[in-house]
Amino acid sequence: MQTELSRKLGVEHAVFGFTPFPAVAAAISRAGGFGVLGAVRYTAPDELKRDLDWIEAHAEGRPYGLDVVMPAKKVEGVTEADVEAMIPEGHRRFVRDTLARYGVPQLADGEASGWRITGWMEQVARNQLDVAFDYPIRMLANALGSPPADVVARAHDRDVLVAALAGSARHARKHQEAGIDVVVAQGYEAGGHTGEIATMVLTPEVVEAVDPLPVLAAGGIGSGQQVAAALALGAQGVWLGSVWLTTTEADLHSPALTRKLLAAGSGDTVRSRALTGKPARQLRTEWTDAWDGPDGPGTLPMPLQGLLVADAVSRIQKYEIDPLLGTPVGQIVGRMTSERSVQAVFDDLTRGFERAVDRVNRIAGRSGPS
Repeated sequence: MQTELSRKLGVEHAVFGFTPFPAVAAAISRAGGFGVLGAVRYTAPDELKRDLDWIEAHAEGRPYGLDVVMPAKKVEGVTEADVEAMIPEGHRRFVRDTLARYGVPQLADGEASGWRITGWMEQVARNQLDVAFDYPIRMLANALGSPPADVVARAHDRDVLVAALAGSARHARKHQEAGIDVVVAQGYEAGGHTGEIATMVLTPEVVEAVDPLPVLAAGGIGSGQQVAAALALGAQGVWLGSVWLTTTEADLHSPALTRKLLAAGSGDTVRSRALTGKPARQLRTEWTDAWDGPDGPGTLPMPLQGLLVADAVSRIQKYEIDPLLGTPVGQIVGRMTSERSVQAVFDDLTRGFERAVDRVNRIAGRSGPS
């Protein structure tokens, strides 16, 4: 499963694995893929430094990258407190009433919320980069499109490739104009923030729009056959996120959530603004239903919604309130039926890829994999 891009980065398989867990990122790189650590949850630079040190010690010298969340346009002088003050009291009341209806306990006195979306704040992301650029990362990805021009230049000065997610060919062309090196074409099926166009349609559109830039296909991919399909559509690799959530190296801190993921079908997700204020695919729960229903107050724009629900999400996760318990995940969740190691996932991907290539070769009248 090699392409020009994977060879450039020195990885065996053109599988780029996004994950919030350093143990998973390191395992992806060790297995021959390219691990990408999601940085949005790191509010303190020392925490990110600690986990990058861990990856350095456990990736066996294999390449890896970092994913941040920052807007292309800079907003000066806005603090988290300023943003918090913009949240209407009616929305705060809705959160309190919903949690009370399900008997969700408060956090202990002095216990801070463990789930904050301060990573959406640009200065937080810039602090993360100050740490990350001291490490030999090979790729910097941005989940909100093209990062600011000075960040792109800073990465290029360090020979770091810059990737950006796109949900349409129009977005992809903007990334190309901004000097991005790799475009991740993220289809509707994907977990987390996603657009309206399905991966099968989006991938070739983006490939054609930004040629000769390399494109990674993302959204609903979790088998080797799908990897082969993505490469057949012109992608130079795949970007996988959801499939790692049920690996043995993942640290969800919630047996109940793992059970829900393993039991969920591909129709058990919903694209909702309940988590961050932007459409994000996640497990459908009574929490998402409450926000998306006619009796709800409507979600707030990013980053207000994320700040509003941060404490609530932490409480739901800590106390494992089953009807409300969810996580961002794509439609591929229907194939995630057992806990496996990252290496076992790669073994399955490579076997499936070989079978798919063999099948196509037989159809084309050839013998053996190409």
